Amino acid sequence: MCAAPNRQEFSDVSYLSKRVAGLKPSGIRKFFDIAASMKDVISLGIGEPDFITPKPIMDAGRRALDAGETHYTSNAGKLELRQALASHLLNLYGVKYDPVSEIIITVGVSEALYLTMTALLDPGDEVIIPTPCFVSYQAEVILAGGVPVEIPSRMEDNFQLDPERVRAAITPRTKIIFVGYPSNPTGAVATREALSQVAKIAAEHNLILVSDEIYDRLVYDFQHVCVPGLGESIQKRTVLLGGFSKDYAMTGWRIGYAAGPAEIIKGMLRIHQYTIMSAPTIAQKAAIEALTSGEQYVQEMIAEYDRRRRLIVSGLNRLGLTTFEPRGAFYAFPKITASGMDDETFAEKLLREEHVAVIPGNAFGPGGEGFVRCCYATAYEKIEEALQRMERFMNRYG
Repeated sequence: MCAAPNRQEFSDVSYLSKRVAGLKPSGIRKFFDIAASMKDVISLGIGEPDFITPKPIMDAGRRALDAGETHYTSNAGKLELRQALASHLLNLYGVKYDPVSEIIITVGVSEALYLTMTALLDPGDEVIIPTPCFVSYQAEVILAGGVPVEIPSRMEDNFQLDPERVRAAITPRTKIIFVGYPSNPTGAVATREALSQVAKIAAEHNLILVSDEIYDRLVYDFQHVCVPGLGESIQKRTVLLGGFSKDYAMTGWRIGYAAGPAEIIKGMLRIHQYTIMSAPTIAQKAAIEALTSGEQYVQEMIAEYDRRRRLIVSGLNRLGLTTFEPRGAFYAFPKITASGMDDETFAEKLLREEHVAVIPGNAFGPGGEGFVRCCYATAYEKIEEALQRMERFMNRYG
């Protein structure tokens, strides 16, 4: 007979894998949860458009629902959507993908990131990641059994990608160079020259490039550089990640994609089949409409984000919170040295005392310490009010 388990010795933590137990909780969610418990909070924290999804896109989703399109699609996603996406990428960036074998539709770009790392990494493989960066990058590498190798960037260089630091980080275990521009949290963009140099380094060392371009359309006074668009030889070693959440204000629809070499996409599809089956059918129909008729709404949102960008950057600099000019996404990343606080203390005191939510820069990895992320994807009037509250705060501590 088996001995009865000693329930007094049971511990949830002891049953978790070391990879999961060792993951840090998201610094973004921590402050979101605190803010959710308070009244009259102006959130500059969560990176989500305040616009609702444009009406034609919502109508397409409703029509799909009314037509009973509530069943699974192809594992890779509706062919009509993959074809529309292939045309979209060709028209925008001159990049040609086979919609049958080189594109997979995912549950947001988050799943695309998970699939990429799980499909490509063996235990101990290293992934070079410029930081500060979105909080999921290192976590997904770790969950896939890999090792994130972080290379911090500096405000003095406009948080620009440094090819020589990338080169210096390469070891015999390196498999992937990861880039994510426009950047969350800094709003930095990468120049064509810098990306071309990194692509050359990847080719010299036979490495894979993974490029998260979820904010590709949200750029200001800058032409976004699509990494696989740098040349056919570069495209053959690049996995492009993207989605509809930011450009089309479709965060809740959970629809993204990955495009890349057929062999890699095939491997990602195997994982997707067993974990997800297919992305939401109604969201796929809405995404087709977004690619078909969404451009005017994208341009309207870009214009409004640009207006807010200029307001928040000038306002933060006026308060002594030195902020370089972001050229993409919808984030400002001010340095908070003038407050005399570290970024965790600054964010918590600002939330408690003035009910303004920002995210400590250290949540985004090395190089983020001493900064906070301020998202300007909220109403212009709310940003004005947030700046007034921050001025009171800085008058006390600055």
